[in-house]
Amino acid sequence: MKTFSRFFTVLAGIFLTSEAFADFPRPWQMGFQEPATPVMKMLNDFHNLLLVFVFVSGIFVFLLMSYVVLRFNAKSNPVASKTTHNTLLEIIWTVVPTVVLIFIAIPSMHTLFFSSTIKDAQMTIKVIGYQWYWGYKYPDQGIAFESNIKQDKDLKPGDIRLLSTDNQVVVPVDTTIRVQITAADVIHSWAVPSFGVKMDAVPGRLNETWFKVDKPGIYYGQCSELCGVNHGFMPIEVKAVSKEEFAKWVEEAKKKFADKSGQSNQVAALSN
Repeated sequence: MKTFSRFFTVLAGIFLTSEAFADFPRPWQMGFQEPATPVMKMLNDFHNLLLVFVFVSGIFVFLLMSYVVLRFNAKSNPVASKTTHNTLLEIIWTVVPTVVLIFIAIPSMHTLFFSSTIKDAQMTIKVIGYQWYWGYKYPDQGIAFESNIKQDKDLKPGDIRLLSTDNQVVVPVDTTIRVQITAADVIHSWAVPSFGVKMDAVPGRLNETWFKVDKPGIYYGQCSELCGVNHGFMPIEVKAVSKEEFAKWVEEAKKKFADKSGQSNQVAALSN
């Protein structure tokens, strides 16, 4: 019965949610979650390119080994070859892998630089990892709140068990958002697969990354650094909305989550 209950909960999360799109791991998922940012699109394209090389290389090696086994076994080749080396073959198996690695390195470095370069950020969100929940600050809007996992008894239709939170991170679409990440106790990791973002939250250190969501919806992630007994219960829920809806949310959030203390001492010290 529990299995059926969880199955229908997943269906509810897919069909009953009021959002335009909700991306989270699904049963029998074979690939990445659908890309929602330019970075994740590049990572997905690079992954697909590597798959081509992997399959072609694997098939080539399999055919080559099959040929060697059939052509040079003791029965087919009773007189063993005394060949010690072949200059042409040695050049080929040195040059070809080098060319392949260079061909792979070009999109790899391009993706790396693109994902690590923050250009013209339009807003900033500060993320602080705690045992075992997340704290968020919107310094430009004067908003600060904490986000905890929703307990089973608090789940509503459309919520995803172990992924939904009591306070969502709300962001506008088509906006370059700088994310500054740190931790208050141990190392955590803020990761949202659909965004192509996974950045460690380290005490005493301020790490930066960025994302730009293409379409409205709800996107889920989790802490991805073993941080203690409740490591598996630190979900991340990001709600992407239009810029108009975000402006309305900011006005409401200022009343509910007004950051009266300003920056936390730790983040403020790291920012200076």
